[in-house]
Parts: sequence; structure tokens; C-alpha cells
Amino acid sequence: MARTKSRKAAAFTTFAVTYEDDSISSNRRVDNDRLDQSFGDSLLDLARIALEEQDAEIARRSNRPRPKIKTVSVT
Repeated sequence: MARTKSRKAAAFTTFAVTYEDDSISSNRRVDNDRLDQSFGDSLLDLARIALEEQDAEIARRSNRPRPKIKTVSVT
């Protein structure tokens, strides 16, 4: 008997980020676990926090500062 693979829902949500220098980064992924709205926070606020943490890690590893996030939108 053949086994079938069960498909899980996507474990992340993608966002488009615009920075203060007007550069754009699309398809930025945030784990859905980080987007828990049960405490009343908005989805975009939670995504912004997660993306800022990702940017801080990228800046730390590359030794290049990242511009501040201007806007975040769901893609």
C-alpha cells in the first residue's frame, strides 16, 4: 500500500517591506508562530517586529547597517 504525504499549511507568511531609503524587499518570510494575534496586536505590527529582528541579525552578520522599515504589507 502506498503512503501518502500529508500536506501542512504554509508555516510562514510573506511580506513586502519598504525601507526609509525607498528600497524594497519583497517576499520576506515570517513564521506564522510569530504572528499570534491572541493578545490583540495587529498582524502588521507583529510582522514589523519580526522583520526588524531579522534585519538586525542580517546587519550583525554582514557588518552593514540596514535602513529602518517604513512600511510592511502582506503579499
